[in-house]
Amino acid sequence: MKNIKQVPPSLLDGVDNSLSLKTGTIGGLALSVIPNLTSADVLKTIVLAFVGAVVSFTVTLLLKHFTAKKK
Repeated sequence: MKNIKQVPPSLLDGVDNSLSLKTGTIGGLALSVIPNLTSADVLKTIVLAFVGAVVSFTVTLLLKHFTAKKK
């Protein structure tokens, strides 16, 4: 018979992981973040996301071009 190792109790065994806890955490986060957002922050985020998408797309095209097998 093989020796079976006992798993030590986890630190998270007693943590409540219910839906109401998750909902409360997300709700509290949203209510603390939303009032601190300004239109300038939102606009800056949109511009940076656009620039990041364009750069990612361009790099992908360049890598495909350089790594493509020539016929």
